[in-house]
Amino acid sequence: MSKTKVLKSNTTDLTTGVIWKKLLLYFLPIAAGTLFQQLYNAVDAIVVGRFVGTEALAAVGGTPATLTQLIIGFFVALSGGAAVVIAQYCGAKEEARVSAAVSTSMIFCFIIGVLLAVAMFFAAPALLGIFNTPEDTMAGATLYTRVFFSGSAFLLLFNMGSGILRSVGDSKRPFIYLMISCLLNIILDLLFVIVFKMGVAGVAWATVIAQGISCILIIIKLITVKDYYRLPIRKMKFNFQILGKMMAIGIPSGVQSAMYGISNLILQAAVNTLGTVVVASWAMSGKLDGVYWALASAFGVAVTTFVAQNYGAGKLGRIRECAKIGMLIYGAGTIVMSGLLLLLARPLLHIFTTDTAVMDSTWIVLIYIVPAYVIWSVIEMFSGVLRGMGDATRPTVIVALGVCVLRIVWTYTMFRFVHTLPILCLSYPLSWFVTAILLLIYYKFRRKKLYQL
Repeated sequence: MSKTKVLKSNTTDLTTGVIWKKLLLYFLPIAAGTLFQQLYNAVDAIVVGRFVGTEALAAVGGTPATLTQLIIGFFVALSGGAAVVIAQYCGAKEEARVSAAVSTSMIFCFIIGVLLAVAMFFAAPALLGIFNTPEDTMAGATLYTRVFFSGSAFLLLFNMGSGILRSVGDSKRPFIYLMISCLLNIILDLLFVIVFKMGVAGVAWATVIAQGISCILIIIKLITVKDYYRLPIRKMKFNFQILGKMMAIGIPSGVQSAMYGISNLILQAAVNTLGTVVVASWAMSGKLDGVYWALASAFGVAVTTFVAQNYGAGKLGRIRECAKIGMLIYGAGTIVMSGLLLLLARPLLHIFTTDTAVMDSTWIVLIYIVPAYVIWSVIEMFSGVLRGMGDATRPTVIVALGVCVLRIVWTYTMFRFVHTLPILCLSYPLSWFVTAILLLIYYKFRRKKLYQL
C-alpha cells in the first residue's frame, strides 16, 4: 500500500482544501463528543441533586470536581503534547515516527494512571481538608474522590487514544465512543442511585465503569486499525527522544492547566467559606456552563491539530488564515452560546434542583461570568495556534500570570475585604481580559517570525 493511500484511508488531511470547511467538519465531531461528556457529568449532578440531596450535590460537585479538574486536567494537557507531535509527524508524512509516538504516549498514560489512582486513594482526605471542604460533605467528597480516581488509567488512556485519532484527522470515532460511554453512564447512574440506593458512590462507580468501556473501545480500535498509527500491542516500545519532544509541548500545557486548576481550587476554598448552598450553586453553574466549555475545548483541539498538521507540512499561509477565520467562527459562536445560556439558565436550573436558594445563587454566578466568555475565546484561539506550531512555553507563562496569579491575588485581597459571591465572581472576567491583552501582544510580536514573513 502506498504512503498516500494509507494517509487517506481512515484520516482527514487538514493540509488541503477550504480552510473553514475543513476546520468546521473536523471540529463538529469533537464538539459532539465533548458535549456528550458534559452531559453525563450533568446527569451525575441531576441524579444526586434530585435523589440524594443538596449536601450530596456539594460533595460531588464542590471541591472534588475542582480537584479532579486540576489533577486530571494537568495530565490530559500533558498528553496533549503527544497529539501535537503526532499531528506534526502526520503532516510531514513521517509514518515511522507516528507509530513510535503512539506506543510511547500510551505506555506513558498507563503508568501515570496507575500511580495516580494509588496516590489519590491515600491523599484524598488531606487534599480535601486543605481546601476547606465543609464538614457535612467531607465523607461523601472523600468517597467520591477515591472511587473516581481509581479509574484514572481508563480516563487518561481514553483521552490519549482520542488525541491520537484526532491528530491524524479522525474526530468521528472518539465521538462515537464518548456517546456510548455517556449513555452507559446515565443508565448506571439511575440504576446505582435510584434502584440500589448507593448515593455518592453510585455516581462515582457509574463514571468509572463508563470510562473503562470507552477506554477498551478506543484501545481495540488502535490495535486493529490497519493504518500507520496502529498500536503494535506486542511490539510496543518506549522512545525517550520522542517523549522529550512531547514533553517540550505537553509540560507547558500541563503547567498552564495546573495553574488554572490551582487558582480554581483557591477560589473553591473561598466559595466553601460562604456555606453549603453557595458550594452547591458553584457546582451547579459549572454543570450549566459546561456546554460552552465543552465547545471551547473542542475548538481549541481542532485549531491546534489543524495548525500542527499544516506546520508539519510547511504550509504557514494556511496557519495564518486559520487564525483569522477561526477567530471569527469562534467569537461568533461564543456570543450565541452565551446568550442562549443566560436565556435558558432559569428553566434548566429546575431540572437540577428544587432548592430556590441554590438556584438564586447560581444565577448570580452566571450573570457575572457568562458575558465574558467572548474574552476567553481570544485566549483559547491564539493559545491553540501557538501550541500547534510548537510554541507552548511563553503562552503558558502569559496565561499563568494573567489568569492564575491575578485571580489568586484578587481572592486574597478584594474578597477578604468584601466577602461576597459577586466580588469573587469578578475575578474571572478581569483575569481573562488581562490575559487576552497580554496574549495578543505576544502573538503580534511573534507573528512575523512564526510565519516567516
